[in-house]
Amino acid sequence: MASIGEVPGDLLDAITSEAAERAGVEADEVAIITAEAVTWSDGSLGCPEPGMMYTQALVPGYRVVVEAGGEEMYFHASERGDFQFCENPKPPLDDNPNE
Repeated sequence: MASIGEVPGDLLDAITSEAAERAGVEADEVAIITAEAVTWSDGSLGCPEPGMMYTQALVPGYRVVVEAGGEEMYFHASERGDFQFCENPKPPLDDNPNE
């Protein structure tokens, strides 16, 4: 798969597979809505969990939004390719010019 919006194809493939599994659909039924390079404000990658501590440094990465099984799903990733499903996504630093 080719890169979309600067997101590596292998990362998109992994995210598409995860989304399909979560939604109970085939991977070819997953539509990519947004795939972009972003800067996260810390190591939580915009998916902070209560009680967790995160690296307090800017983290280059990606935001991918897909539609699967009629549901929008948010996945946040680091530049290294580590990604996570994000139930309550926070916007990347790029979307918060005043922060």
